[in-house]
Amino acid sequence: MNFRAALKEILQYPTALAGVVIILILVGISIYTVIAIPYPRAVELWRGMEADWYKNPKLAGPVWYNWFRKDKLPETIDLTTNDNGVKKTIVPSGDSSSINYTFDVPYNFDSYADDFAIYFTSKFQSKAPFVGVIWITPDGRKIRLGNFALKDHLAYRVSQDTKLTAKLNGAAAQIGLFAGPQFDSPVPEKGTYQLQIEGVTFEKGSDYTAEVILYGQLAGWAGTDNLRRDIGLALLWGTPIALLFGLLAAVGTSLAQLIIAAVSTWFGGWVDTLIQRITEVNLVLPFLPILIMVGTFYSRSLFTILTCVILLSIFGAGIKTFRANFIQIKESAYIEAARSYGASDARIIFLYMIPRLIPLLIPQFITLIPSYVFLEASLAVLGLGDPTLPTWGKLIDDSYNAGALFQGWYYWVLEPSVLLMATGLAFSAVGYALDRVFNPRLRNI
Repeated sequence: MNFRAALKEILQYPTALAGVVIILILVGISIYTVIAIPYPRAVELWRGMEADWYKNPKLAGPVWYNWFRKDKLPETIDLTTNDNGVKKTIVPSGDSSSINYTFDVPYNFDSYADDFAIYFTSKFQSKAPFVGVIWITPDGRKIRLGNFALKDHLAYRVSQDTKLTAKLNGAAAQIGLFAGPQFDSPVPEKGTYQLQIEGVTFEKGSDYTAEVILYGQLAGWAGTDNLRRDIGLALLWGTPIALLFGLLAAVGTSLAQLIIAAVSTWFGGWVDTLIQRITEVNLVLPFLPILIMVGTFYSRSLFTILTCVILLSIFGAGIKTFRANFIQIKESAYIEAARSYGASDARIIFLYMIPRLIPLLIPQFITLIPSYVFLEASLAVLGLGDPTLPTWGKLIDDSYNAGALFQGWYYWVLEPSVLLMATGLAFSAVGYALDRVFNPRLRNI
């Protein structure tokens, strides 16, 4: 059966068609991820070597939560002085300059944000710029947040400003600034707020910029964890890692078992006996405990774990299955004909015996892929995953250690779990369909 005919027959199974679509989506995500977020960059972001984490709130849910809610939760808002909508005015006066910024902050949510911060970056030689910050509500009230001299880098968190809290009648600053005139409203006042920063520089060439971040209860398409990391990064990079691990392990073990079974059957005698005894011993070895020992005492590198998985699986139960088929093939007439004209052992094994079982091999290694994907995730959940890589299993492990299920942070657990289940179902559906296509006896079962 040629490839086109096999593909046409596979697509007659609705579950297989759905599986093919899911696999293509996963492959597309993998290609996009590797190109858009190169591996070194992904590791830097996940391990906190970049300074972008401060922009994310802790334990924020994904923004799509609001699609299913009547009362909208506040989303994280990040505004910088480089944004097009930010108004900037500069009035020079000798060596000094007046530099003012006006930020428009739209707020149309039904609850209050968790925090509110302004991050300043300034450039000066000896005299630091001086700024004043004013908050203007939609109804026109002006609230002066504070006045202070800037440093090279300065973070101003309104929630930690005790003077501002007192000015707001004791209300937490991130709440009082969005409440009504009495600062005790149970819901925020909706509309467009303004943040005005009035600054003065005292030297030529001196300047400053500001970044305004309103930390909401939602951030990003996948949410954040307890370290402010974007969970979407781990979901994206977990896809190529899972597929690569599963594919290499499945293909490597299946091909090795097929070749070993063919050699065992063809040569027979002590070669067959030795291979069968090694296989039987390997079948009783504790597979997972051995991997745990390797990860604990040697290395948790993904390459090391993958190598151990292939080595431990080479002499697996598949050798017994393939051997049973090769015994029948060995007695076939075309094999006798090959012997009679002097074909070498290698030619008979690799050109006449092994190709006959390729139709049996393809469904098997496709159905094996999700088992190895789950194995990699299981090792990560046990704390034995590669610590440098953001993977689905690492997400589940981190969420378990943080008590996500008990704290209501369900997205942290469900997102990688759904991807694992979707991957398993997709490959299983395609594998079972291929088994029916290549094995006509199963088509009516």
